Amino acid sequence: MNTTEKTIPLRGQAAKEDTWDLSKLFIDDDEWGKALAEYEKRIEKIPAFRGTLGQSAESLGAYLDFTRAFLIMEERLGYYAELRQAEDEGDNAARTLAGRLAMASSKAHAASSWDVPEIQAVPDDRMREFLSNPLLSEYRIYLEKLLRFKPYILSEKEERLLALHAEGENTGSEAFSALTNADMDFGTLDTPEGKLPLSQSSWILFMENPNRDLRRRAYEAFYRNFSAHKTTLACLYSASIKQDVIRARIRGYPSARAAALFPDNVGEEVYDNLISVVGKNLDILHRYYLLRRRVLKLDKLRHYDVYVPLAAKAARKTPWNEAVELIACALKPLGSEYVETLRAGLLGRWADRYENKGKRSGAFSAGSFTADPYILINYKEDSIRDVFTLAHEGGHSMHSWYSARSNPFMHYNYTIFEAEVASTFNEELLFRYLLANAESDEMKTYLINTRVDEILGTLYRQTMFAEFEKITHELEENGVPLTADMLRGEYRKLLEKYFGPELVMEETSDLEGLRIPHFYRAFYVYKYATGISASLALAGRVLSGGEGERLAYFNFLKSGGSRFPIEALKAAGVDMSSPAPVEAACRTFAGLVENLEKMIG
Repeated sequence: MNTTEKTIPLRGQAAKEDTWDLSKLFIDDDEWGKALAEYEKRIEKIPAFRGTLGQSAESLGAYLDFTRAFLIMEERLGYYAELRQAEDEGDNAARTLAGRLAMASSKAHAASSWDVPEIQAVPDDRMREFLSNPLLSEYRIYLEKLLRFKPYILSEKEERLLALHAEGENTGSEAFSALTNADMDFGTLDTPEGKLPLSQSSWILFMENPNRDLRRRAYEAFYRNFSAHKTTLACLYSASIKQDVIRARIRGYPSARAAALFPDNVGEEVYDNLISVVGKNLDILHRYYLLRRRVLKLDKLRHYDVYVPLAAKAARKTPWNEAVELIACALKPLGSEYVETLRAGLLGRWADRYENKGKRSGAFSAGSFTADPYILINYKEDSIRDVFTLAHEGGHSMHSWYSARSNPFMHYNYTIFEAEVASTFNEELLFRYLLANAESDEMKTYLINTRVDEILGTLYRQTMFAEFEKITHELEENGVPLTADMLRGEYRKLLEKYFGPELVMEETSDLEGLRIPHFYRAFYVYKYATGISASLALAGRVLSGGEGERLAYFNFLKSGGSRFPIEALKAAGVDMSSPAPVEAACRTFAGLVENLEKMIG
């Protein structure tokens, strides 16, 4: 055995060309600090506008012009601080930036807490007159969306108290991130290649390893860490749920879920339809796990057996540049502007490419109005899933790129509901391209298996997460204490429901419910499932249609926040208020599983 020990590099050891270039935000921390000082000076100017917003369209426009410039500065400051901290969660200097901005932002929100109530207090007839004035044309959509919240806006004094409290609302999420990304040390594992580090980023590679004993040891070591902190993790998640419920009650929403769905104008029936439709289609998921057990020749399927590829021999290494070219070829139907812009960004420095010590796990895209649409990823060239992840995040980034160039700042931001369409759309095109150009039956089998697992993870798994969030928030709203045992018990029930009779769970399997970072953004994960349902439908339309279908999709990408998501997607060609797209997505999954059964069953 090679005893060479591979270690995760420190941030300072990362090659410059493999990291993102944040200079379009700020050249360095010192320049950021100067901008923060200017931001704090502008806070002092906010009170001068008080009492003027209802006087005329001109006075309201003056305040909105000031607010737009102020919020653009705040966004730049925020993205820089967030991305610097994501580089290394243990970097005290980066954490200090985020802390300084949080304090200043809290002061700003407190200083401007009067503005929304003042806008809401403008009589309806006068506001209609204001909205018809060309001076406010850039802000019309922003104002119309803001006025929807009128039933849930509180008094000026109450809004100020909530704004002052906002600084501490993310403590649970920040503590969870610091604990799991910086403080937890998962150690190393002996492998045929030597000692390899176990981390949140490398864990999936161990789960994909064909060596079952190595998978078992990695699984046990990984969850041993979470078990050691289970009470703390349960307290953090419980506190986050309490915050969701308290905020909703203060503002008068019927529930935390209703409060979370209201900004997107998404009815709760969309959420419930998703859980219902997926729940009625679990038989094909259970059938897939039966196939997995048979192909792996196992008496019992364990939790650490559900990620290993069923066609491992077809696994390939895909260096970064090759992955970018594959993605570019797959997305060719979208046209040269889209493809060349994305290629240049990925080969340039949009992305922070590889894992380093303390770097935030997973992947995300952070698209701002004035800078590049940055991508954080922990790319592993021996995992084809990471090629799909790069295509996924590239979809987010190009969505941001088009949106920022097609809309005023005050409504350029699209919703997460829509974001997950643009990202999973790219994954579907990449899958179809790779399958059509596969060099062997083994590769086709591997790709189909990978796509099955991707749709499983996005449609079925995220729906399971969504159901867990619904249950936990309802328990809190009904006065049931959310202890570690209670949370684990509810999550175990869902594991049994979704995995079915084939899976033998470990004692620690239900700890998974305490390690999902997205749970700290309540009622977010369901959008992955609705997103892939919409994207599968739209990908089919674009690839089988003509220029009209392609332009409809680009109009969706360019719409930003100019429409509510259900409306924007309906204009693109898919109606997410109906259960039909989710039913179709389940049928697509079933067809892939049936193909896989024929090829390897």
